[in-house]
Amino acid sequence: MSKPLNPPSSGMTPEVPASVGASASAAAVADPHIREERVPPTVPAADGPARRRTGPSGRWLLGLALLGGLALFAVLGPWWTGIDPAAQDLRQSLAPPSWAHPLGTDLLGRSVLSRLTHAARLSLLVAVMATLSAALPGVLLGLWAAWRGGTTERAVVMLADAMLALPALLLVLLFAALAPGELWALYAGLSLGLWVEYFRVSRAQARPVLHGPGVEAARLLGLSRWTVWRHHLLPAVWPVVARLLPLSVGQSVLSLSALGFIGVGMPPPTAELGLMMTEYLPHYEEAPWLLPAPIALLLLLVLGLWLVTSSDAAGADPSHDAEARP
Repeated sequence: MSKPLNPPSSGMTPEVPASVGASASAAAVADPHIREERVPPTVPAADGPARRRTGPSGRWLLGLALLGGLALFAVLGPWWTGIDPAAQDLRQSLAPPSWAHPLGTDLLGRSVLSRLTHAARLSLLVAVMATLSAALPGVLLGLWAAWRGGTTERAVVMLADAMLALPALLLVLLFAALAPGELWALYAGLSLGLWVEYFRVSRAQARPVLHGPGVEAARLLGLSRWTVWRHHLLPAVWPVVARLLPLSVGQSVLSLSALGFIGVGMPPPTAELGLMMTEYLPHYEEAPWLLPAPIALLLLLVLGLWLVTSSDAAGADPSHDAEARP
């Protein structure tokens, strides 16, 4: 009579003969499918390079803090100072910085800090409005030209090339000559000179997307034009447009300041950065604290825009990390 086999108890590993274990290991080594099942998938480390690219960099945060501080200075500064930027007090002519006037006064006794806050508000407001007014029609026109193609696209491209033949600052000068001292003329000239850039970028980004398999499949399925634009074209164009927007704002502020500096911008006694530099330049020896104020504001604005745009581009381009990696 044969002896019955007892099943292994719970929690105990059954004994496997050495010959069976050796044959299973040999089969696992010989069969690649078995080896792939036993090897766990490679998971990138949580603190690896891929994760570092997705997070905001220190330069981007510093640039954003600078721009945010300037925006608060332009919005809340006039309310905080509470001084009329055109109020004159000849007894305080060219007064040095004090508690009443932290940045001193100019030749007519006007508070430099109050004029600086109003100038920052004016320049940023006109620059942002001009940029948005140029970006919206420029992007839509570029997408429409790429969508239609043919004669329509060539006609719009010829118009854009003709606009590029004229420098943007010259267009602003022409509008300023038509309506001297009018803010709308400067705004219209800036918008007219900026839309071409958005048209060319959006058209260049949309053309390969329109010839891609995603748009072709959407057309075969009979999806509407708005659906194709919303799911294919706009997501492809938006990253590039988002990088252009801060650069256009900075370009507009510098253009307004240049026009004010040469005397074709806003007329006195308007508080404007370029006009302030023109008024303070003759007194740089007797009142050296006047001229650095508008220059420092422009430098901080350009530095903030450069930090934001350069850090964003570095994080979005994988080749940048590959080149920077030793």
